[in-house]
Amino acid sequence: MRTFSVLLVALAFGLSAAALAKEEPKRASAHAAIAYHPESGSVGWATDRKTSREAKLEALRQCSHERCEVVGEASRGCMALARGGKKHVVQQGVTRQEAEAKALRRCGDRCEIAAWTCTR
Repeated sequence: MRTFSVLLVALAFGLSAAALAKEEPKRASAHAAIAYHPESGSVGWATDRKTSREAKLEALRQCSHERCEVVGEASRGCMALARGGKKHVVQQGVTRQEAEAKALRRCGDRCEIAAWTCTR
């Protein structure tokens, strides 16, 4: 009878731990990146990649110019690339609108948004 009680308690504890694990799902890492080549105007971006490296590689692949460079990366939230003339600026924000507004403000009057990306 004692062995049965010990097994019953162990089983109940195991189920409780499993239930708790199901209630708190692990958050997947979300990484984003923007790549840019100023001379050609080529832009690439990646969203919701598992690692920073994956995000950077995807952004560079999309940029499709051999001299593209990663100009911004984020692990949460949004970022935007503004460009105008010979100047470009990348800024982060909680929302797309915030990131774009910050980038445009820092870049100046003759700038436009070239790319933006947000993670989940």
